[in-house]
Amino acid sequence: MNYSACTSILVGRKATMDGSVIIGRNEDAKAAWPKHFVVHPAQSATTPQQFVSTDNGFTMPLPQTAAKYTATPEWTDKYGLFEEDGINEYGVAMSATESTYSNERVLGADPLVKDGLGEEAMVTVVLPYVKTAREGVLRLGQLVETYGTSESNGILFADQQEAWYLETGAGHYWVAQRIPDNGYAVVANQMAIQAVDFNDADNFLFAHDLQAFVAENHLNPHSDRFIWRDIFGTQDQSDLYYNTPRVWYGQRRFTPQVVQQPQSFDLPFIQYADHLLSVDDAQGYLSSHFEDTPYDPVGAGSDADRKRFRPVSLAKTQESHVLQLRPDMDPSLAGIQWLAMGVAAQSVYVPFYAGIDETPTAYHLGAETYDSQSAYWVYKLVSVLLDAHYHDAWPTVSAVQKDLRIAFKQSVKETDAVGQHLSGIELNHYLTQQAAANAALGIRRYRELAATLITQATDLGPLNYHQDLNL
Repeated sequence: MNYSACTSILVGRKATMDGSVIIGRNEDAKAAWPKHFVVHPAQSATTPQQFVSTDNGFTMPLPQTAAKYTATPEWTDKYGLFEEDGINEYGVAMSATESTYSNERVLGADPLVKDGLGEEAMVTVVLPYVKTAREGVLRLGQLVETYGTSESNGILFADQQEAWYLETGAGHYWVAQRIPDNGYAVVANQMAIQAVDFNDADNFLFAHDLQAFVAENHLNPHSDRFIWRDIFGTQDQSDLYYNTPRVWYGQRRFTPQVVQQPQSFDLPFIQYADHLLSVDDAQGYLSSHFEDTPYDPVGAGSDADRKRFRPVSLAKTQESHVLQLRPDMDPSLAGIQWLAMGVAAQSVYVPFYAGIDETPTAYHLGAETYDSQSAYWVYKLVSVLLDAHYHDAWPTVSAVQKDLRIAFKQSVKETDAVGQHLSGIELNHYLTQQAAANAALGIRRYRELAATLITQATDLGPLNYHQDLNL
């Protein structure tokens, strides 16, 4: 089993400080595999459109009209597009996917479809064609039922009113749950959804014959209830080291009054924070690594504890995103795609408004080998330099991160103040200019940071000797 997988967070609008709906995820796969960041313009074709996967050959027709949307594709489409996350012009946000694992019972009854819809295609064939989060859930669900899926996954959707989490559990079966407005969820590579209420259409959506499929194949271990993750998910030793600790840590941060264990299969999907959450909280969780516990890989715990669990933020993160949908604003201004290239713990989240027309050139660059002009590689370089002398370099890196977080908060406040008086093309151009300025600031400060770390490291090598000048 390939444990290249992600960590996600979803927060309802009444659980946040400013009424935002928030979804976010770390895209974790390879330590050196660049991501780009693009804007796809709206399109209206006059001929039939089709999607063909460069990965597994999955093919499907597409609507001739597509909305503008942002995305973070791979540097190469050889293995698929993997557009992963974005916000469309209607204010719908999508993040795909959180890799999950189905058990052998359900896969025996409904195997995965080798040439079915996979992660690499999901954003591309869904996000440009929906106007609400609920529409996104229904479109993706219908595609899974029609074409089958090649993987088990969790997919995040949001708009200004709702956050939804959809899980695929076998080749053609899925369920989705609306995150309560006053609740949140953190997810880490396991089937997460618990009890499904088939009579609550406001909060649950599902494959049309889901109940019949489970009953006919005798898949439910309970006689009196329908617990999705017990029916479709896994509960093995690898989960206890790789997955459940990350959920435990997220709930420990936001709901500390509830005492739980990191290796527990009973952690709830939906939880309620002891305070109103913000974008900072979502970013803080996605950039965390078990701080203030014995399990922090760079903490003071024992060697065994520091290596015991897989952290939230780690070297294999390609990019981390927090998609914020704010209330009572035009979608172009309401949506902010906070994007941290590389390892979130060592990078910084740069704000890009949904209404931008294009992304900076540095975000279009970067291949498998280091490229000093690529935004991905600028942030990744600092990670490499930091890792070489972590405890010596961390105060310097942390100070720059703090400065940038403050500067980006100030930029958002200024952009909101000006943007609320603009509309249409004028607003889009202004948001694009602000995005370029924010991106340039982050890249400039991280290039300066890399130069500082290189200079400091010249005296930290193993072939060093500190002479007593009194001798």
